[in-house]
Amino acid sequence: MTQAVTFDDVWKMFQEMVREDRERRAELDRRMQETDRQMQETDRRMQETDRQMQETDRRMQETDRQMQETDRKFQETDRLVKEVSRQVGNLGSRWGEFVEGIVAPACETLFAKRGIPVHRVSPRVKAKSLDGSRRMEIDLMVVNTDSVVLVEVKSRLTAEDVRDHLKRVREFKEFYEGDSGAKVMGAVAGILIDNDVDRFAMNEGLFVIVQSGDSVKLANDETFVPRIW
Repeated sequence: MTQAVTFDDVWKMFQEMVREDRERRAELDRRMQETDRQMQETDRRMQETDRQMQETDRRMQETDRQMQETDRKFQETDRLVKEVSRQVGNLGSRWGEFVEGIVAPACETLFAKRGIPVHRVSPRVKAKSLDGSRRMEIDLMVVNTDSVVLVEVKSRLTAEDVRDHLKRVREFKEFYEGDSGAKVMGAVAGILIDNDVDRFAMNEGLFVIVQSGDSVKLANDETFVPRIW
């Protein structure tokens, strides 16, 4: 026998349907909110990706600019190197002019005042030893009848320059074809002179020629006695 459906049964069924509908709606709303959140996150990531791509592009442009600047600096450095090389080349010719135009003429007066009358001043003298085994080059050779003064000229005179010249003066007679009894003396000249190098040269018996205004002078005092080789 079929049991009769009461109003209460219908009411309970209706309430259950309403509850289930509410739960479905709530779940749907939750899923829609999650979907919206995910879409917002995706949009944020896409915006971040776009920002990163723009930053990467900016950095690439900056790198390209820096590379162009580096290339420009390399070209400028190359230009400066060439300019310095050109100036050094000019300096070489000017250096010859300084030696021949200032130091050489002054030697006549400077050494004459020290009792060494000068008959001849020869620049850039190249000599070969009497046995032919060695060669020597002298910046200036000051000569009179019985004396020879060998002058080494440097833009910056160092102690090593003085030692080299002392060796040159000591060995000179092995290269000299003149009177073997000639007195050989030495002198060094410098536009710039390292500390105490002038005193070192004088103590070794060398004349020291220094710049004085537009000309040169001997730094040795009147009591100086040159060494004879």
